Amino acid sequence: MDRWAQVERLRALKAREGGDPLPAAGAPIALLYPASYRVGMASLGFQWIGHLLAEAGFSVERAFLPEESWGLADGPILTLESERPLGDFPLVAAAVAWELELPGLVRALEASGIPAPREERGPGHPALLLGGPLTCSNPRPLAALADALLLGEADATVVPAVAAFFAQDRAAWQASVAALDGGWAPGTGQPEPTPARADDALLPARARQWSPEADFADMFLVEAERGCSRACDFCVMRRGEGRGMRVVPPERVLAAVPAQAPRVGLVGAAVSDHPRLAEILTALLDRGQGVGVSSLRADRVAREPVLAALLRRAGYQTLTVAADAPSERLRANLQKGVRAEDLLRCADLARAHGFRAVKLYAMLGLPGETDEDGDELATLLGAMAAIHPVDLALSPFVPKRRTPLEDAEFAGIRVIERRVARLERALRGVVGMRPVSARWAWVEAMLAQGGPEAGLAAVRATRDGGGFSAWKRAFRG
Repeated sequence: MDRWAQVERLRALKAREGGDPLPAAGAPIALLYPASYRVGMASLGFQWIGHLLAEAGFSVERAFLPEESWGLADGPILTLESERPLGDFPLVAAAVAWELELPGLVRALEASGIPAPREERGPGHPALLLGGPLTCSNPRPLAALADALLLGEADATVVPAVAAFFAQDRAAWQASVAALDGGWAPGTGQPEPTPARADDALLPARARQWSPEADFADMFLVEAERGCSRACDFCVMRRGEGRGMRVVPPERVLAAVPAQAPRVGLVGAAVSDHPRLAEILTALLDRGQGVGVSSLRADRVAREPVLAALLRRAGYQTLTVAADAPSERLRANLQKGVRAEDLLRCADLARAHGFRAVKLYAMLGLPGETDEDGDELATLLGAMAAIHPVDLALSPFVPKRRTPLEDAEFAGIRVIERRVARLERALRGVVGMRPVSARWAWVEAMLAQGGPEAGLAAVRATRDGGGFSAWKRAFRG
């Protein structure tokens, strides 16, 4: 795609946005999301960091990867606000949500003439500041790319980190970032710090803009809670090590929502566990605003059926919940806290309130899993489908750092593919099924457990075309 076609697309996106535009005054910083606009604008963390920097007086310009349908730009990635190339900015900040956004980061940088590995960049290249949800789990692959990182919750650290960049030379800036809570300058030999935890007074995070082109179309995003009170062994957001669920009072949530926002998305790791969620949903619906909820726990919906009724009133077509583990035994082992009876109750509620279907998330390849666990999932899904239509989203288990299962092994591509095929045979014509690729789950697992060398492997794989065979070669070194 040539430059003019990219500019036309950016102008069309910007023209359709609602909310408050980012101010153009102040020191310039490019804020990059390493995926498409529709994905990046559905990220509350990305939007919140842009808002904080704008409020602090910086000129924030957003940048995204072009949509796959219109291809990677022939030239550099341009910012949405001024259509300037990414490489023209002195500082590029990027938020990385999960491991498989790493190749998008490499693509965006290198398409713009910015070598992704830190050691290949010189004084004429922009500095790279990285953060985002991935840093709460395993930031080590990012350490091969970043000049500096902000680990964990960056609400209180991103503004001082950026201000320090414009006040001193790069070496002094890295030392300043390293002194911040969760700040890491890996090129200096500093050991990996503990991820930061923001003060509750800074909550809720909230968006500044909304767009019909985002994954959550025309939706203003606001945080209803942060963290989780549950102890699921596979989850990075589980309680423990000083972490837990921090509830935002309904008054603060509602005060953050602009009256002109068409729809409101309530964001958090465990939104349905908010003790006053029904009150928030009712207030927003009574205002005439649509609502969305980022996560629903099946046991909570089963115990508080008014939540299903409110979501249907908001126009939801599917009731989305998670089994996670395929059997009752494994759910108990993982401290999941959801039972088959909860999931069957959700199917009852979906039928009673006229949802099109229940969407169920589940994983395969968990430690200690057998074929019989998968067979139990098939039996449960058959019972649910006898009540109401079910769509199954099936993912391979990927062990993550900073969880009790961080040392578990990835089950293996062949094992997962065999178990998926077994489920498909059992469920053909019974439920709709959408499995995630076991091959790409292997790539995710390699990055989730890897160090800086995994970040360099991501660079090699992306430069080599980004296909699965390129990743296999890259990890072999």
